[in-house]
Parts: sequence; C-alpha cells; structure tokens
Amino acid sequence: MKEYEVIWEIFNKCPRNQMRDVFVEEIEIEEPEAYVKEKFKGKEVSYEKTVLEDGTVVFDIVTSQIKQRCSFTEI
Repeated sequence: MKEYEVIWEIFNKCPRNQMRDVFVEEIEIEEPEAYVKEKFKGKEVSYEKTVLEDGTVVFDIVTSQIKQRCSFTEI
C-alpha cells in the first residue's frame, strides 16, 4: 500500500463564479485509478488520467455533467 495526499476539486458550473470546492485528505491505497472507480461507482463517469513529471497522478473527471479533478501525490 502507498500513502497519498489526495486533492479533490469540484468545478463550479456557473459562468460568473470561478470558485470551486476543494477537499484534501491523506489515504493509503494500492492504486489511484481503483480509488477513482470506487468513488464514482454506480455513476456514469468518464475520466482522463495524466501523470505529471513529479509523479503526481491527475484524473480529470466528468460525471453528471460536472467537471471534477482528483490529484494523487505520493507521500
């Protein structure tokens, strides 16, 4: 198991409001992609996975027409 800091962002759909909800947590998981699949289990979801140069794994997610992002940085 690896330990990650997870930043989950939910982007606001209102055009004049650029604020977003941001949640931060530390978790122990084997694989970030499995965590994302479990988090959105039972919902229609699409996502794109990107691995940054520093090793951070970023998932850009769309579910219920809402854009979200989960970023996993190994601790």
